[in-house]
Amino acid sequence: MAYLEDDLLMLSGIQHYMFCPRQWALIHIEQQWNDNRLTVEGELLHTNVDNPFYRQKNGSVITLRSVSIASYQLGLYGISDAIELHASEYSENAIKHPDYPGWWIPYPIEYKHGHTKPDERDEVQLMAQAICLEEMYHIHIEQGALYYGETKRRELVSFSPHLRQLTIDCAEKMHQLYEACYTPKAEQKSCCRSCSLVDLCLPQLNKCQDVKHYLDDYLYEKTT
Repeated sequence: MAYLEDDLLMLSGIQHYMFCPRQWALIHIEQQWNDNRLTVEGELLHTNVDNPFYRQKNGSVITLRSVSIASYQLGLYGISDAIELHASEYSENAIKHPDYPGWWIPYPIEYKHGHTKPDERDEVQLMAQAICLEEMYHIHIEQGALYYGETKRRELVSFSPHLRQLTIDCAEKMHQLYEACYTPKAEQKSCCRSCSLVDLCLPQLNKCQDVKHYLDDYLYEKTT
């Protein structure tokens, strides 16, 4: 299935969906947002990354910043943090660059302020970027990297069949929710503590038997 341009969703949202489908829906369907320490730290990291005019050539590697990408297969569009172009002697799975002669293999890099996650949310976002590049340039990309600001190191990500299918499945589910204008019900999980939308989502309400229980257990605690 190929999506139309008007149907494209934000690629960055696929990480939100992997973290919590309700969080994704609150942001991308209901247009709600709130910052916390983690989101602010992420924005500060990207102020040094998201410069579309920044280009660096270091020997056989060119680094491009803030490259616009899209996939009509996934129905996603966005901007890649960085794409390295690695020099290649062969044209297979390589592209041309108007400013640099020869063939270059794209290598997507996503910057994260924290550290490795317990699930594959970061890998899925990077995989979606790779699928965009593959579709745009009719190539196959085998790997990319995640750079974590907390550890200040790269982690190699191999684009396996499993990761590709997981990314495709997530994109399809995002479109299904968006077309239905449906926000999943709240579920209180351990990850809620780090979510900037926890005060908008109110996952604790699901554990309340009635309004009096909520007032007694939650509002009273906040006023004492």
